[in-house]
Amino acid sequence: MTRRTARREELAEAATDYVLEHGLVGLSLRPMAAALGTSDRMLLYHFDDKDDLVATLLRTSNDRSVAGIRALPPSADVPAAVQSLWATVTSPEQDRCQRLYVEAAALGLLGSEPYATVVREANAVWVQALADHLVASGMPADRAARAVVLLDAAFMGFQLDLPLDTGTTARAAVQLAVADLARAVAAIAQGSA
Repeated sequence: MTRRTARREELAEAATDYVLEHGLVGLSLRPMAAALGTSDRMLLYHFDDKDDLVATLLRTSNDRSVAGIRALPPSADVPAAVQSLWATVTSPEQDRCQRLYVEAAALGLLGSEPYATVVREANAVWVQALADHLVASGMPADRAARAVVLLDAAFMGFQLDLPLDTGTTARAAVQLAVADLARAVAAIAQGSA
């Protein structure tokens, strides 16, 4: 039985911060609880079990990411929207949330729960936020889903590659690729792709 309390919400936020800093791989309740100023037993008092805690913090991280996208004002046009979305998803806070998502997605691909279910849920909310921003920036609604598939896959690929090559040449190449992506998404918006 999940307890919906202010303390649970406070612990969920703090646990999310902890995992954004330390990652999911090898997550142990005892060190997390100590860092949060509580015990592992008290964590489990507020959450059904470790899976409930992990699912909650993954949802909290995704909610933060989606809030960042939803806070964006509409862009002047679709290419500017792509650039604005890229700047947002690569901001320090968003980047940490994206990396946590990648960890959860990798574990989910192996069939591990709660990762598979939460990632599937998170994806639906995430792509809707991206689509809504594109539509608000001039993308025809009937083309937004197609554009988001390309946009999301490209962003994820860029984000996975960047930490592997931190040189300025790699960053410049990604910026050019984002500009190419913006033109491709605009072509989808115009119906010419």
